[in-house]
Amino acid sequence: MADLRPILLVEDNLKDIELTLAALAKCQLANDIVVARDGAEALDYLYCRGQHKARPPGDPAVVLLDLKLPKVDGLEVLAKIKSDGATRSVPVVMLTSSREESDLVRSYELGVNAFVVKPVDFNAFFEAIQDLGMFWGVLNETPPRMAAVSGIDRK
Repeated sequence: MADLRPILLVEDNLKDIELTLAALAKCQLANDIVVARDGAEALDYLYCRGQHKARPPGDPAVVLLDLKLPKVDGLEVLAKIKSDGATRSVPVVMLTSSREESDLVRSYELGVNAFVVKPVDFNAFFEAIQDLGMFWGVLNETPPRMAAVSGIDRK
């Protein structure tokens, strides 16, 4: 049985956070959900810095990453994750309202694992989040925790 890694939700919109957490709770995932409200906090979580310095080691099962974020935007967070050998294997799903083709193309150029446009309809949004949670939190197989195995210091 795969270990249960947390899901990192990086979102600054309170309504979207609330809906996403409700949808993930409804599918009864056992994974913890960690919420980062901006890109800087997401990087602090991934690299065990700041308020996340004492968190348990290991990578999240998936990062659900908004594109438009304060402090450090989603594309910058994605670029950092995918350019670093210690975090490159962490799955990242861009979960955004943007329908801009340039955002889609740039995300894939940087190595995103999936690009999902948030549905406007409440029920469709709820269902999309449940599907994402089940796939990335339960069904998807990820490599072993590279930092824990290799002793990489991410600071």
